[in-house]
Amino acid sequence: MIFRTTPARRPALRRVRTTPAPRPLRHRLDPARVEEIPLRAPDGVRLGLTRIHTGDTGRPAVLLLHGHTASADMFLLPETRNLVDSLLDDGYEPWLLDWRGSCRLPYNETGQRYTYDDVALYDIPAAVSHIRVATDDRPLFVVAHCIGSLALSLSMTAGLVPGLAGVVSQGVFLTPKLAGRTSLRMSVAGELLKTRIDHIPVDFRKVGLWSRYTPLFALASRGASCPDPTCQILHNSAWGTGASLFVHENLGASTHDRLAELLGPAPLWILPHLRRIELARSVVRWHETDRRYAALPPNALDAAGRVDAPVLLLSGSENGLWLDSQRLCHDVLAHRQPHLDVRYTEIPGYGHLDTFLGRGAALDVFGHILEFLGERR
Repeated sequence: MIFRTTPARRPALRRVRTTPAPRPLRHRLDPARVEEIPLRAPDGVRLGLTRIHTGDTGRPAVLLLHGHTASADMFLLPETRNLVDSLLDDGYEPWLLDWRGSCRLPYNETGQRYTYDDVALYDIPAAVSHIRVATDDRPLFVVAHCIGSLALSLSMTAGLVPGLAGVVSQGVFLTPKLAGRTSLRMSVAGELLKTRIDHIPVDFRKVGLWSRYTPLFALASRGASCPDPTCQILHNSAWGTGASLFVHENLGASTHDRLAELLGPAPLWILPHLRRIELARSVVRWHETDRRYAALPPNALDAAGRVDAPVLLLSGSENGLWLDSQRLCHDVLAHRQPHLDVRYTEIPGYGHLDTFLGRGAALDVFGHILEFLGERR
């Protein structure tokens, strides 16, 4: 007797974005004022650069750098008064860079892998160079968040972005410091999961209940007060590390509902570089022998004397990811490089991301940024 069998059904392929063109920004500005510039880094990677036109050619420019897995969207929240609104009202011309770690780009899930060396060597200097040409060398400030700030510190100590009028660094700059359990989880999880998955998603709706990611979401839900799986894996777990990315009460309902749009998947293949940085308590170069990266210092903290711009180190008092990294950075630089113009400001009651995404950030946070910029414009 011949038995007829039906072929096993292949699992549906995971849909991922493969086009390097950034997805559209969400904002409430006049579209005619928002210019999307198809910028390419010197190594050929397509980035996103956005200019907010003001009609005033005398305004100082401000480059905004997001954190890893975030995007320029974090500075343009249409549901609240955002940082771009505040900069425009205070007489600045905002520029927003989507570097290769942006969730508006596909590189965290597909495409060529990279390290933070690439961001420091290629992405940030390319954006700064383009802005300076476009603005006729008007004063240029930078406001940088998280890994965007960390990579900027490597660019600055390499001398690749000289002459900035001032830098606001939020969350972490030259001296990264994670909680012990976060560091341990990054090491253990990276080794255990690297053969099974290459990134950790945040949108449970895209992966479904029966997927290889289900245990990660289940672990993140333990002890969580919010029923939203995306909030759990970000606020309660920070992609499984056990850290927290924001103070929950500081987010408005609309922003909370957009978390899966505002933050994307975290690639596991970046962990070795992040682990080396955290263990060194300094921003260190990943590529030790590749001559293409020789312009970057092996250790940015050792080259901190090359920082030639005033720096405001900003952090929430409840930062559940980088802890007191910014206070540590201020103390270390005050001791080792006392000639540098570096100040530290702590925002009471704020965590990490809510310093920009929080519904009260315009009142509690942005004033510190504008005051710092205004003293140096």
